[in-house]
Amino acid sequence: MIWNSAADFFAMGGYALYVWGSFGVVALALALEPILVGRRQKNVVRNLRQQAQANRFDKEEHQ
Repeated sequence: MIWNSAADFFAMGGYALYVWGSFGVVALALALEPILVGRRQKNVVRNLRQQAQANRFDKEEHQ
């Protein structure tokens, strides 16, 4: 495509809503993924620590 102005570029030949909407969705997904992965990791680590603590408590109780 040949764009004669910035407005033509941003209009994307009449497909601007689809093109820029797609870019926006991808940008949002790329921004949120590391945040969500970090939260999941913290939850897993917290659960593992709680399980380890519960196992230690059970062992002490049964001795």
